[in-house]
Amino acid sequence: MNRISILFLQAVIVLIGLVALAMLLWFPLTEGRAANLDLFSIYADPFILYGYAASIAFFVALYKSIQLLGYIGQNKVFSTNSVKTLRSIRYCAIVLSILIVLAGLYIKLFHSKEDDPAGFLAICIVTTFASIVVATAATIFEKLLQNAIDMKSENDLTI
Repeated sequence: MNRISILFLQAVIVLIGLVALAMLLWFPLTEGRAANLDLFSIYADPFILYGYAASIAFFVALYKSIQLLGYIGQNKVFSTNSVKTLRSIRYCAIVLSILIVLAGLYIKLFHSKEDDPAGFLAICIVTTFASIVVATAATIFEKLLQNAIDMKSENDLTI
């Protein structure tokens, strides 16, 4: 890949991270039960704090994907560092999907009877599915890359 493509992809990942961060900061202010709360009480809500803690895995995965693109730009894609980076992305996606499922279960079991959790649960299902797709893709790429590295090292030994 040429350098411009890699910089573009890295910029897109940074933009995704900035949009996600803006949504994390803005969304609690628009929530219905936050209408009568002060700024500290809004952000001290345990469920919102749980959302911030769960988002750490998302931001780590974004950082690791930028790091992987850096390896690709340096022509170091067939290295153990790339395999470790893909493994980290897989673990982050798995952790994120587990945390999303736990949040969905919490809302399903303990929501107020006046509230309808269907929208939140639908978002949980979609984001969990997306996290599982990312984890599966990272696993496949990790195994392919590891096989390529193993084949390369075997060829280097026979020469």
